[in-house]
Amino acid sequence: MKLFDVYPVNDITIVKARGSYVWDDLGQQYLDMYGGHAVISIGHTHPHYVERINKQLGLIGFYSNSIRIPLQEELADKLGKLSGYPDYQLFLCNSGAEANENALKLASFHNGRKKLVAFRGSFHGRTSLAVAATDNPKIVAPVNETDNVIFLPFNDEEALLEYFRKNGSEISSVIIEGIQGVGGIHAASDGFLKTIRKCCDEHGSVFIADSIQCGYGRSGRFFSHDHSGVKADIYTMAKGMGNGFPVAGIIISPSIKATHSMLGTTFGGNHLACAAALAVLEVIEKEELIANAQVVGEYLMTELKKIPQLLNLRGRGLMIGFDVPDSLKDLRKNLLFNQHIFTGEAKPNVIRLLPSLALRKKDADQFLEAMFEEIQQCMEQKDPVTV
Repeated sequence: MKLFDVYPVNDITIVKARGSYVWDDLGQQYLDMYGGHAVISIGHTHPHYVERINKQLGLIGFYSNSIRIPLQEELADKLGKLSGYPDYQLFLCNSGAEANENALKLASFHNGRKKLVAFRGSFHGRTSLAVAATDNPKIVAPVNETDNVIFLPFNDEEALLEYFRKNGSEISSVIIEGIQGVGGIHAASDGFLKTIRKCCDEHGSVFIADSIQCGYGRSGRFFSHDHSGVKADIYTMAKGMGNGFPVAGIIISPSIKATHSMLGTTFGGNHLACAAALAVLEVIEKEELIANAQVVGEYLMTELKKIPQLLNLRGRGLMIGFDVPDSLKDLRKNLLFNQHIFTGEAKPNVIRLLPSLALRKKDADQFLEAMFEEIQQCMEQKDPVTV
């Protein structure tokens, strides 16, 4: 049997990882400035993380949600305190797409409506409703197509207000990434998020904050939406929540009531997943990684601004993106194969930085030095000195 060929793969085999570094099967070390799609939040194979999972595995790895699982309650309590949402409710699942799927479904249960608003450039997942709310027709199968999803321009307050004026009574929810990840690192403006909150309040719609990639401290606040000073009704989480272990969840406003069987999952909230998620929160708290993401992120932004070839530098904390001109279209590939540094890409010609929240200043300096070197080499090849 062969693998189903849906991923463009670099011919590199990673066999070991620690902190912000990984090693391939030939012993080559790489700096990881991408964290496997923003998944690695506390650093690879953090000792506390490894110990907590191993200890839990020696006790019990899984049982279903038909029994009381105290680890879930411990996780809810810890998450409430660190996120600043202690009065919200937690539902655990397995992936970002599943978190968004449950959030959209819960909103529809809550107000009995079908329509939802999403935005141009969005990415919310690949499952049925999540992918229908994703602005990429290439990954929406015919069976996923629905008239219930309306796409509006990102950061266009007037377009949003106008749509609500005409259709407010039909809108179940509005879903928005605080910072679009796959869309190229574009932040929702504070004013736009406040307008979403105002529209939802006035029309009984549910505000869903997709924090799959931009949450869990990456922006320098627990949720990137927090920068706007407004609260959403539902926050979706995954990626950095388990530092590589499959765990996700949604936290839900106390105004939304639960009934038995309205949501469900087989593997969500299992013992191992909770142990992994608790380990992540414990490390984030003890090592003050949200503050570190803010400080190191600001340092990176300051230094990257000194490189004139980089265009439209943007982001918050350790969620950074920039455009490169066609003359530097191979920069990401050159960073990987010449400098042994992993970065992310969003087309056209966008480089994304999503490293561990534990990235150190000296790791950032290594990346910056490599950037300067690769860009300088490219410029010299473009404009060779003639004698």
